[in-house]
Amino acid sequence: MRMLDGRNMPCNSEDDNGVPIHQNGCRLTADRSAFQYEHRHQIQENGNSMSEEVDPDLVRYPDGTVRLRNPNIELMDQDILYHLALGSGSHDLVEMFGDVQIGQTHIPPVWLRAPRQAHMLVPALTRVRRHAMVRRSVVGQDLSLLHHGMGIPSVGILLHEVIKLMYHAKVRDPVFFRIGTCGGIGYEGGTVVISEEAVDGTLKNALELTVLGKTIQRLAKLDRRLVKELKSLADPEDPYDTITGKTMCTYDFYEGQGRLDGAFCDFTEADKMEYLESIHKAGVVNIEMESLAFAALTHHAGIKAAVVCVTFLDRLKGDQVLAPKEVLDEWQERPTKLVCRYIKKHLQMKGRLSLEGHGSIAVKSPRRFKLVQQESENYD
Repeated sequence: MRMLDGRNMPCNSEDDNGVPIHQNGCRLTADRSAFQYEHRHQIQENGNSMSEEVDPDLVRYPDGTVRLRNPNIELMDQDILYHLALGSGSHDLVEMFGDVQIGQTHIPPVWLRAPRQAHMLVPALTRVRRHAMVRRSVVGQDLSLLHHGMGIPSVGILLHEVIKLMYHAKVRDPVFFRIGTCGGIGYEGGTVVISEEAVDGTLKNALELTVLGKTIQRLAKLDRRLVKELKSLADPEDPYDTITGKTMCTYDFYEGQGRLDGAFCDFTEADKMEYLESIHKAGVVNIEMESLAFAALTHHAGIKAAVVCVTFLDRLKGDQVLAPKEVLDEWQERPTKLVCRYIKKHLQMKGRLSLEGHGSIAVKSPRRFKLVQQESENYD
């Protein structure tokens, strides 16, 4: 899955008529504002439901590689991905990540101890304090694993840089998964939840951002076909349930999730139960703190994505996680096993299940490489 020779042309090249041509073969609109807004973009608000049509031409180049919705990046001499300790001028990102097809975020520590499940090799690629990145390699289809911190701000920062990484590496049609833990709403600990959509605390399926002093909304949409395919891979012999439903994403672990055990609590247990039961009736099956940003940013980028979590407790029965550590460790493997079945299925379909070692850092410029390392440390 290496790149075609014609894709090495610089961003500022022109065709015979003097029209700028991007390195991926598309012709840029001369007016940057026209480039930024020349697409079909429709948002309709109906109660708590929104819909958005993303123009494929806006998020993909003709060869299928990722296209950014930001005309500024291709005009930069170097783009430093501060929190990943990578740079477009310092690292050969096409060599390092050009074959990546599947990306996963929020890997539990137990995931790194269980490489046998995916029949994959696990070489450490690079680690920084904020985010850990590991790359597992199989013939023709690589898997990048990234660990983000807690909450929407952390996963949002990571996704901005990972999506840019996909662009710089010229990756074709990647698939993103978020694997994590959550609180169940009406479901016991150990239940695997595949999110049908992400909603906020008011049941709106959109991420609200303040940009230049104005509030904007981005639809938090996940790929329905991917949800169905993952659900079909649940094994009837699994000693736990695998379900689908709405995932509520909050900005807080305590008050935002209706917990009674935070440093502050201005509501009663009756208030809490009334709220949790109301969202359960509305189709919410679990609560966590990252899915809204994950769904909104991947959808805005036109990247197929899914969220698979395991419940640690039923929030209708309590607020604190009481299961012992060894039980929690086993529970955390369950979403990983499901996603590994998806990966294995697609590799078998393509006849690509043998191992191949990858993971070395390809440096284009030693000077810039050192600069990127220093800049990344400044953002710790």
